[in-house]
Amino acid sequence: MRSETFEFDLQLPGPLDYAASLEIFRRSGDDMLDRWDGRWLIRIASDAAGVHPYACQAVGGIDAPVLRVAVRDAAEREVVEAAIRAAFLPLVLEFEHLCAVDPLIARLAIQHHGFRPVLQADLLTALVRCISAQQVNLKWAATMRRRLAETFGRAYSVGEHRVYRLDPERLAALQITDIRALQFTTRKAEYIINAARAVANGELNIANLAGSPDEEVIAKVTAIRGLGLWTAEWVLARTLGRPRVSAGDLGVRKAVGIAYLGGAMASPEEVRQATAHWGGAAALAQGLLLHAQHEKTLHKYAATVSHSTLVARQRRMSKPGRAALAPRSAN
Repeated sequence: MRSETFEFDLQLPGPLDYAASLEIFRRSGDDMLDRWDGRWLIRIASDAAGVHPYACQAVGGIDAPVLRVAVRDAAEREVVEAAIRAAFLPLVLEFEHLCAVDPLIARLAIQHHGFRPVLQADLLTALVRCISAQQVNLKWAATMRRRLAETFGRAYSVGEHRVYRLDPERLAALQITDIRALQFTTRKAEYIINAARAVANGELNIANLAGSPDEEVIAKVTAIRGLGLWTAEWVLARTLGRPRVSAGDLGVRKAVGIAYLGGAMASPEEVRQATAHWGGAAALAQGLLLHAQHEKTLHKYAATVSHSTLVARQRRMSKPGRAALAPRSAN
């Protein structure tokens, strides 16, 4: 039975290609945690008062984006609106500067106008995403997360839409065999429980991480058994929105190799060297590169100029009195 909802329209800063930005949630399959079917986004916002499911769809265009949002009650509007506004990585001035010195990023920004990486604000979900994706394809990882959500998560409804949330206390109380029964490996089951316990007991706290410098975040995350540098860097980029490149990620290594190294698989150190000029726009550039790779447009614009030329141009543009220019054309 469909429950009553309260709806409101929310205008966001443009440009924002809502559908392209959310495609990451559909590409790998529906895990019931961050749900996107090509029209509706169904997620959960949370605060000290509780959990607030919401559903929203685009009713505006890329340059003047407007979302129609449904919540269970008008009292939830404020927290949900804040969550949606924080969900898409904001454009920063450094990205304009990067486009002025990196022809590849400039052309991809035009080709994928309005693409903005989506942040994962729920820390436990972010950690489980990383754990589930280790050494398996992303579709299988999504299937396992869905099993975890439907078996041990808590279900919430808004209108006709249903979404799940992973509860730290509930997962922390499980045994390894409980999660193994869902076809997770023993190691992954152990790591999920470790992560849940760290979140439940406050050892990993989103507010504390948000107020810590990168190296402290990495130290806190990697102190938990099963959570390594790869996970910590994705927490920095996709949960905290920091300009951090996940240099050890296979997809990032492949994309950077195509973009700057003539197609060769980049080593983590080569990734760091090749993307050093991204600076404060690193999270945006990383997300854009991965999106372009999935959309099969990265090869088209790759190797526009050599990486050494990019670095030289960046140094010239960073001199006092040189203004950064936004790209006007892909040609």
